[in-house]
Amino acid sequence: MEAEEFRRYGKQMVDFIADYISNIRERRVLPDVYPGYIRNLIPDHAPVEGESWEEVFKDIERVIMPGMTHWHSPHFHAFYPAANSFPALCADMLSGGLGCIGFTWASSPACTELEMVMLDWLGKMLHLPEEFLFCSKGPGGGVIQGTASEATLVALVSARNKVMSTSKTNVKDDVPMEKLICYASDQAHSSVEKAAMLGGLKFRSLPVDDALSLRGDILRAAILEDRAKGKIPFLVVGTLGTTNSCAFDNIKELGKVCSEEHLWFHIDAAYAGSAFICSEFRHLLDGVENADSFSMNPHKWLLVNFDCSTMWIKNRHDIVEAFSVNPLYLKHDKEGQIPDYRHVDLAHEFEELVKKDHRFEVVFPVTLGLVCFRVKGPDALNGEVLRLINERGRITLTPTIFKEMYVIRFAVCSKDTKSEDIRYAWREICYVTSQVLATRNL
Repeated sequence: MEAEEFRRYGKQMVDFIADYISNIRERRVLPDVYPGYIRNLIPDHAPVEGESWEEVFKDIERVIMPGMTHWHSPHFHAFYPAANSFPALCADMLSGGLGCIGFTWASSPACTELEMVMLDWLGKMLHLPEEFLFCSKGPGGGVIQGTASEATLVALVSARNKVMSTSKTNVKDDVPMEKLICYASDQAHSSVEKAAMLGGLKFRSLPVDDALSLRGDILRAAILEDRAKGKIPFLVVGTLGTTNSCAFDNIKELGKVCSEEHLWFHIDAAYAGSAFICSEFRHLLDGVENADSFSMNPHKWLLVNFDCSTMWIKNRHDIVEAFSVNPLYLKHDKEGQIPDYRHVDLAHEFEELVKKDHRFEVVFPVTLGLVCFRVKGPDALNGEVLRLINERGRITLTPTIFKEMYVIRFAVCSKDTKSEDIRYAWREICYVTSQVLATRNL
C-alpha cells in the first residue's frame, strides 16, 4: 500500500467507523454465533498472494461483525464501560503513525514529557495530594499502565521489593519471601489475588461489613494475627467501586492502619476513579493522602480508548528500584533528571424503574453507574431471566453474587446512552421476566 492508497483507503475506514458508531444502536448487541464460526468463513491457511483491499474490507461485515459484542452500544449494560470517542480514535491514528517506542526519555522526549504533564493534569482534576504529582518537584508522579490489574501488580512488586531490600543488592536474610502476606477485601477484583500468585506471595481475603466495605478493625486484627504466626504483612489493596456491586472500602480507616503498621497501601479505583473529578463524589476519595499508590481507568468513563490505566505513586523510586534493569544500550546523559516509563443520573433513573415494580428489588445502594437488582424469588428464577435476556441479544447484562444471592448487574456503559435506552432496557427486562414468570405460573 502506497501513500496515495493509504489516503483513499484510510478515508474509507474512517467513514466505516463513523457510520458504525453513529448507527450502533441498530445492531444486535450480542452475537448469535457458535464457537469456531470464523473457521467456516475464512481459509485454513494464509493466502499465497495478498487479497485486494476491497475484498479484505468486505470481510469486516462478512466475518467480523457477526461475532462482535458491541461494547459501545447504548444497549450494552454488562461488566463496566469501555470508553472511546472520535478525538481518541484520531489520537490512536497519530500514535500508530508516529510509532515511537518510549522506553526512555532519550528514545522520544515528547513521549515521556507529555505523559508526565497529562498525569499531572488528571491528578489535579482528581485533587490528588501534591505528593503524587511531578510538579511538586518531589519523588512522586504518575505513569500510564495498560490496566488496573497491571497497576496492582506493579504496586505489589514494588512493595515486596521495598520490604525485602534496603538496596537492590542487599537482601535481608530475615525477610524470606514465603513469609510475606498481602490483603484485600473479599469483594476485591480477582486481579489482586492473581498479582500475589504471580509475585509468589501469600494473599488473604478479608470479610466486609454490611455495606460490603473493608474496615480498619478487620484489617488490624488480621495483621496482628498473621504476625503472631510469624508472617510478614506488607501490602493492602483497598477498592473504590468494586466490580460486583460498586462498593467502597473505608480507605480512611485502612490508610490509618497501614501508616501505623508500616504497610504499603494501594488504592484500586479502576471504575469509580473518574467520578471523583465531580465535586459531589470527591469525598469518596478522602483518605487517599495515606496511600502509597493509586490507580484508575480513564478508558472506562473519560472517553479514552482502551488501554489507558493511570497510576500515581508517592515515591517513584520504589518502582524504579523494583523493576530497573539498565543495560548500556538504554543509558543516556539525562538519566535521573526525568522518569523513564453521564452515567450516574441514568443509573438512578433505572433504579427508580426497578423500585416501582413490585416484582423486583434493588439489593445494594446505587452510588455511581451500576445498579444491582434481582427478581424477587429463587436464584434459579433470576438465572433463567438473565439467560433469556442475553440469549435474545437486544441488551446484555451480567450476574454477581451478593450475600449468597444471585444478583443481576445493570451498568450504564455507553457514552451515547439516553433515557430512551434505559426505558428500552427496562421494557426488555420486564418482557422476559413476565414470560419466565408465566411459564412458572408465578
